[in-house]
Amino acid sequence: MKIVTMRVRLAFSFGVLALLVLHAVAGEQTRFVTTRGKELVDPGGAPLFLRGINLGNWLVPEGYMFSFDSATSPRLINQVITELVGPEEARRFWRAFRDVYITRDDIHTIRQLGLNSVRVPFTWRLFLADEGPDLWLSDGFEMLDRVIGWCEEEGLWVVLDMHCAPGGQTGDNIDDSWGYPFLFESPAAQERTRTLWREIAKRYADRPTVIGYDLLNEPIAPFNDTARLNPLLEPLYRRIVEAIREVDRNHLIFLGGAQWNTNFKIFGPPFDDKMVYTFHKYWCDTTQSQVQEYLDFRDRYNVPIWMGESGENTDQWVSGFRKLQERNNIGWCFWPYKKMNSPRCLVTFDRPEGWAIIEEYANGTRAGFASIRLSRPPIDTARKILGKFLEAARFERTRLNDGFIYALGCSPVRRTPADG
Repeated sequence: MKIVTMRVRLAFSFGVLALLVLHAVAGEQTRFVTTRGKELVDPGGAPLFLRGINLGNWLVPEGYMFSFDSATSPRLINQVITELVGPEEARRFWRAFRDVYITRDDIHTIRQLGLNSVRVPFTWRLFLADEGPDLWLSDGFEMLDRVIGWCEEEGLWVVLDMHCAPGGQTGDNIDDSWGYPFLFESPAAQERTRTLWREIAKRYADRPTVIGYDLLNEPIAPFNDTARLNPLLEPLYRRIVEAIREVDRNHLIFLGGAQWNTNFKIFGPPFDDKMVYTFHKYWCDTTQSQVQEYLDFRDRYNVPIWMGESGENTDQWVSGFRKLQERNNIGWCFWPYKKMNSPRCLVTFDRPEGWAIIEEYANGTRAGFASIRLSRPPIDTARKILGKFLEAARFERTRLNDGFIYALGCSPVRRTPADG
């Protein structure tokens, strides 16, 4: 009898212990956004609908936002700046640019407008040096630490987006590549991508404000060898996810389709239990047919989908496309937050005095040192104009685009500083 009683007590004790462990694990999981079927779920268990904006041009400069025609990628834009003022001045310019282009006040404004999330595009070159595979840089982590901290203060969710991967995943200006998605040709570049994502995941594994990792922005442009490259995408995604899951089981994984994030046919069944599939759409009709294939994919695999980029269009179009997403319960993140002299963003700033001189040089023919010498403005002139650009881009010099704000279903606000 005593033996039986002891066995019962032991079984009961182990059962209680198991329940406590399960309860602790469940409690840990509720700190993070997760998935439940076709929905995202917030830490309290309620459905989460993302309404967000992309922090474009901040950690991945794009030529069209500077009014440059041929210097379209970060590397080519930096070449222009370096030719104008030299390498040391160029480095100082970019440090100052990153300090003023997105600030705590900008994140506060996004929250004031009623949005609940941001997507942060970044380039691998802020984290790893070109010169050596193991030479880490601090710039990228400092920037991510900064914006994640601001978003924690404001209660905004963050999606981290590798816009530019080692070797290039797209083969166009947006990935700062050499005109081809060499990521898929290079085992070394793939390993660097895995290593970087593992390090990012390790650093932010315990930060609930970060809801997930958007692994590769718009991979494999349609003008590349899609028949050969498309089958390589999902296996690479799997290898990156394996690296992330070595250090982080908490966060969501966002997978973009091939051909500008439009082609979901390259995907098989989900291979992780916290997967979100993301599509991008620009310059299309705002009709049901534009999203139906993604809805069918969502239904087939019972997984969430997310519209991670759209915009660069009229306010009427943005409003129509946003409403299309909402009718179909698709969370969205429009592009971009900020841009020079444009109504197609949340906030804008004036083109600085003399900027036409910079544009003329950037858009001119610079095919050799002789043409550079002949077309380059005086260094002091270029330095002053670049300084004026930085002043113009400061938060207090920017203004809200009411039409774009209304298009996103928000209302203009009287902006106040984050500490006000």
